[in-house]
Amino acid sequence: MSEAARGEGVRRVGGVCVKVGDHVNTDVIIPGRYLTSIDPAELATHAFEPLGRSFQDRVLAAKVLVAGKNFGCGSAREQAASCLVGAGIEAVIAESFARVFFRNAINTGLVAVQSAAAVAHITDGDEVFVNVAAGNVETRGGTFAFPAYPENLTRILSAGGLIPYVARRLEEESRR
Repeated sequence: MSEAARGEGVRRVGGVCVKVGDHVNTDVIIPGRYLTSIDPAELATHAFEPLGRSFQDRVLAAKVLVAGKNFGCGSAREQAASCLVGAGIEAVIAESFARVFFRNAINTGLVAVQSAAAVAHITDGDEVFVNVAAGNVETRGGTFAFPAYPENLTRILSAGGLIPYVARRLEEESRR
């Protein structure tokens, strides 16, 4: 997530998108042989490696990933979400997510939005923005609402992920 989106809460993130299809597996997002690292920047160098260097370069130049159904299926590994953060991806918009990937995204501070209508109107390379506060996806094809995050997930995203959220809470409690 961009530094502008952190701190004062998640507001609006986005930019150029890369569009992928249905059932993108975590083994494609980050191959298992690289799971010895938890560093998002290092993981990002291997993001989508099975799809070739040209696709990797497109992902590294993008801010938004747009996907079909069941994005992040496969192995339950938080590195799939953190490598996208390391690659500079600020949001993933999908028709649907694998449950574990969705929660791992939130826990790493990656905005994950489910909106089949937005996905249907987005073309690869479009500029796409997610306005979390307003609850919408803005594209050249229009503005599409998505269900609001529950308050607890909004707080985690606003803090930049679960670890910064817990650290902030512990610090606040220690001052009491």
